[in-house]
Amino acid sequence: MKNVILTIIVIVAFFFSGFSQNQPTERQLIENTIQRYFDGWATGDTTKLGGAMHPSCQLKNYNNGKFITFTRNQYLSLFKLHERTKNLKTSIVAIDITNNMGSAKVEISTERDLFTDYFNLMKTNEGWFIADKVSTRTPHKIFNVNAILPKKEIIVEGLKRPWSIAFMSEDEALISEKEGDLVKVNLLTKEKTKIQGYPADLDDSITGFGDNTGKFEVLLDPDFKTNKYVYLSYVALSSNNRTTKIIRAVLENETLQQIKVLFVAEPYTKERYHYGGGMVFGKDGKLYFTIGERLFSEQDQPAIPIAQNIEDRRGKIYRINSDGTIPKDNPDFGSKASPGLYAIGIRAAQGITLDTTTNKIWFTEHGTHQGDEINVLKAKANYGWPMKTTGKYRFAEFAPKPIPGNEYTDPVWSWLQTVAPTGLHFYSGNEFAAWKGNLLVAGLSKGSLWRMVIEGENIKSAEELFTDDRVRMRKVTQSPMGKLYILTDELSGKLIRIRNVAL
Repeated sequence: MKNVILTIIVIVAFFFSGFSQNQPTERQLIENTIQRYFDGWATGDTTKLGGAMHPSCQLKNYNNGKFITFTRNQYLSLFKLHERTKNLKTSIVAIDITNNMGSAKVEISTERDLFTDYFNLMKTNEGWFIADKVSTRTPHKIFNVNAILPKKEIIVEGLKRPWSIAFMSEDEALISEKEGDLVKVNLLTKEKTKIQGYPADLDDSITGFGDNTGKFEVLLDPDFKTNKYVYLSYVALSSNNRTTKIIRAVLENETLQQIKVLFVAEPYTKERYHYGGGMVFGKDGKLYFTIGERLFSEQDQPAIPIAQNIEDRRGKIYRINSDGTIPKDNPDFGSKASPGLYAIGIRAAQGITLDTTTNKIWFTEHGTHQGDEINVLKAKANYGWPMKTTGKYRFAEFAPKPIPGNEYTDPVWSWLQTVAPTGLHFYSGNEFAAWKGNLLVAGLSKGSLWRMVIEGENIKSAEELFTDDRVRMRKVTQSPMGKLYILTDELSGKLIRIRNVAL
């Protein structure tokens, strides 16, 4: 008999133990009440919403300097049934319980606002109810990813007419100063370190305004992290005459080492203008660079104009391997043509860039009086100078003799005013989302920055930026992470970041 009684006791104890384990805790009961409130709020269901609130419940908030109180019925009258609010997120941040009283902090996030509610709850014989609520609303900062409001921010100052920049990382870059040094710049600390070992035949002496002599492009090898190769263009001096030279060097311990001459734009001459010097690597891994004709006046042209003479290295665009050898698939201009020749008819091209979406190379060209151009580079193309121009010659009486059989490639864009376009870049960052794929062009003459919408090889529209804040601009480019930068052409030049303050 004792065994039977003991068995019954164990069974009853087990039953009540299991029953108690299945009973919700007070916290869970409060969470259920709050969830009913959430569900009613999200759909306008006043049965659920009202069922979570005690009949005496009051709801309060403070808005625009006024303290507002709603009774339960007044609050419920604000709701109507609707589909569940889209992009709604609800959360219970905290719950505190003492006997039959409780408090909770909850958040309701919609597309536009974050509602933060503080509930006081009480437990009655019918369960837990919201006794009162205070609420605040915080509008979300709504981002329009396509909103654009560019603003300049100076990052580095005191650069001596900077010509080019090559990012070694997001926060460190090489900057080539036309009238100064090749420097490594830390964009965070602003520290500048001079790179040693620049070739001794450099000529950066300036005789006056319009003198183009000095350092030009600095370009990193596509495999720079492994081979440490940098490519430089500059004015080389020999027997008081000058020309453009392209070299490759290994950058080691902040010094140029193992310098290799890749190209010399012979002949050396006395002129100090239109050296070219722009460089870019194509998708094919080949090095493309511009060489100007170095004349100031078209009246000084020889019988066969410099840019049209395939034996003269000036006034051309070249394509070579990174070690200076000539690619076997280069266009054939004939046995007398300058090695590496890719296109002719160039006056004073400086900016050259790769459109990484199409793998096409675009370049800028300085005209004389107006006639500034943007061109798409094509193999064996003749861009016409000085046989034709979209502007005017410096001397109206200049009339070049036609060259039989020549065909000329027209620019994709030319300006009616003088812009002096230099560095250009296809934007691919995220900060200016609406600009993706646009061509940005820096201008010296009026201190302009142009944004151009491209469709194929056509420029559909052009917008001039910073018209109320002009400064001579030499280069526009972006960092590895897509930050937009410009270099200003000043005696105390600047590296400026363009920020989108609309975000």
